[in-house]
This record gives sequence, structure tokens and C-alpha cells, in this order.
Amino acid sequence: MEKEIFQIEKEEDRGKISTVKGIIFNIQRYSIQDGPGIRTTVFLKGCPLHCLWCHNPEGMNPKPEIIWWERRCLGCRECLKTCPLSTDIFPPVFDPACNFCGKCLEVCPAKALELAGKEFTVPELMEEILKDRIFFDVSQGGVTFSGGEPLFQSPFLLEMLKACKEERVHTTVDTSGYAPEGLFQEVAGLTDLFLYDLKIMDEKRHRSFTGVSNSLILENLSWLAKGKRKVIVRFPVIPGINDDDLNIQLMGEFLLSLKIEEIDLIPYHKIAQDKYRRLRREYQLSSLEPPDQGRLEKIKMTLENFIPLVKIGG
Repeated sequence: MEKEIFQIEKEEDRGKISTVKGIIFNIQRYSIQDGPGIRTTVFLKGCPLHCLWCHNPEGMNPKPEIIWWERRCLGCRECLKTCPLSTDIFPPVFDPACNFCGKCLEVCPAKALELAGKEFTVPELMEEILKDRIFFDVSQGGVTFSGGEPLFQSPFLLEMLKACKEERVHTTVDTSGYAPEGLFQEVAGLTDLFLYDLKIMDEKRHRSFTGVSNSLILENLSWLAKGKRKVIVRFPVIPGINDDDLNIQLMGEFLLSLKIEEIDLIPYHKIAQDKYRRLRREYQLSSLEPPDQGRLEKIKMTLENFIPLVKIGG
């Protein structure tokens, strides 16, 4: 099943790095929360998890998608005139039959329609990353691969990590940890730092809220810790879902057993809610409010019994 979900590199494809391409939905420059120093964060499309609170819903689908920015829209309906569907649904990307051909993007004068997902080759993306080398050098920063789940596009990620190593660019991978063991270990051999999401300790609850088991996630984190790899655990604090005392306690005990040295609490926020509407998706947590500071401080105090460094925020 895992080999069906993940893009696993075939033996006969090894060495064909010029043909390897990835789908990127954002390149965020001058990031200071995705690893040490000033970083360029590259967001890869596709994720095997479907967390109800996902703040990057445009990263779930591995294929390019079109986002409608309503506030930019002039209402000129040029998109309807050019749409090959001959639909009367406005904007036409809201038509279930839309195949994201992109013709509407070409004629929109206000850029209210935006493509989420652009194809890059390894050299093309490296060219973009190396534009920021001066910031990496002065701040001891580098590149962070995020998503979605960056390991979902494993052939492309591996070649990008190799290219970064050749250029002596520090690499960070922001991951859910949900990947086949062999693939995860191959990526680890090329990665300087992992930002590792840990959400729910109970397997049944984890499957209920993310769509997958947490067994691979816990196993891969254990492997990283045993190999003394550099890892910072990130805990997204979602009120009513994973902020209960039992989950916090179990997480603390597990991380203590692995001698994890740092965990960052990432408070849930509602910023992504509007993204779901723009992508024509239902947001199931519309009534959920961010955790208050008092609750975050209490969680922090509990985890400090198990982990040397606990931070609120990335």
C-alpha cells in the first residue's frame, strides 16, 4: 500500500536526474521559522494524510489546482468566455467538470485565478534556491522542504537534497514522518535537520483525525532518535482533538524514552479556513477556536517534565 501511495524511485530511473520533475505550490523566501537562520522554504504538493486542521490544503492534492481570489475579481467574466466547458458557473473552476486546463488564468486581467502547483526540474528549482545563498551564508540558514508531505514526491526530493549537498546548502525536511522505512532512511542520509510533526499518540484517534495510522510515524521517529539524527518535534495543538492531558502525557513519555531535546508547540489558527472555500472544499472545523495562552502554557509546563526545551511557536 505504501508503494502505491508514495512515488518510489525505480532502479532503471536512477541517474536520470535531468528528467525528474516536482510539483511546487509555493516558494517562501526569508523564512525564519522553518529551521536555523534565514531559509527558503519549498512547498511540495501531495500528502497521504488528510488532517482536518491542515493549514495548507492546497498541498494535499498532488496535482496542480486553481485558486480563486474573490477580492481580486473584477467580475468581468472573461474566464467564462474562454472556458472550453461552455459553463455558466462563475468562476468556471467551480464547475465539477473543470479539468484545470488553465485557459481562464491566461485571460484574467486581475490575476484573481491562480495556479497552485508549478512543475520544476531539479536545475530550475536549484536556480531559484541559490538566489538566496547570500542570506544562507550570513545567517547559517538554508533550504527547507515542506508540503503537503515532501516525501510524497520522493524521487524529486532525493535529487533536490543531493543537489543541495553538492552546493553545500543546509537542508531541513518538514515531515509527518509517514513514509516507508527504506525511503525515510534514504532521505535521512541527505538531511541535516528534521522538523517532525507529532500529533496524536493513540493509533485509533490518529487514524480518525488524519486518515492514517501513526505506527510508521512513531517507528521512523524512533529510528531517527536512535541514530542521533538532528530532529525537532513539532506538535500542532488542536483544541478538543489532541490537547487533552492524556495525549500530552503519553507524548511526553514517548519523547523522553527517545531523549528528544526539543519540541515546538504550534497553536492551531483559522488563517487557512478561507483557503478551503477558494479550493471548493468543505472546512470541517469552522467553529473551532485557537487555544488560549493559558492552555498553551499549561501544556508547555507538562512537557517540560520530559523534554529539555519546549517552545511555543516554531
